[in-house]
Amino acid sequence: MKWVWCIALAFTLFGLDIASKAYVYHHFPLNSGFSVFQNFLGVDFSITYAANKGAAWGVFSGFQDYLLYFRMIVVGGLLSYILFFNKEKRLLYPFMLIITGALGNVLDYFVYGHVVDMFYFKFGSYSYPIFNIADSVIFCGTVWLILGQKRNKHAPHKQSLS
Repeated sequence: MKWVWCIALAFTLFGLDIASKAYVYHHFPLNSGFSVFQNFLGVDFSITYAANKGAAWGVFSGFQDYLLYFRMIVVGGLLSYILFFNKEKRLLYPFMLIITGALGNVLDYFVYGHVVDMFYFKFGSYSYPIFNIADSVIFCGTVWLILGQKRNKHAPHKQSLS
């Protein structure tokens, strides 16, 4: 039953990612958008279409093909691990989030030739790099894994009675 919910969540997030990117790509000129809110507790938020040919924050943009191969290897490796080697059910959701986000960004390469980013936050004078739903999903999965590892590290260990 856990697999059903996990797959349903993956398809929902993947669909939201695809739909948001398609809408922004087809309705916004590159590097433009609209303000959603300004100076709400010192934060500005806008939807702004940016073409990202690199990884997070545009890093490695000169190696777009290698990034595609790397993302595909990560997706294949994580899928293989989950399907054939993973014995811990608690890892299912965070890995699914990472796989779903990576697939969303891989799909962009084939559909648009780059990753479509759109969410732009400005905190006072700091401009946070533009990102998309897939990036957020990868981030959430990664944080979930890290917090899960820390929790298990600090949890009391059961001792054997023998």
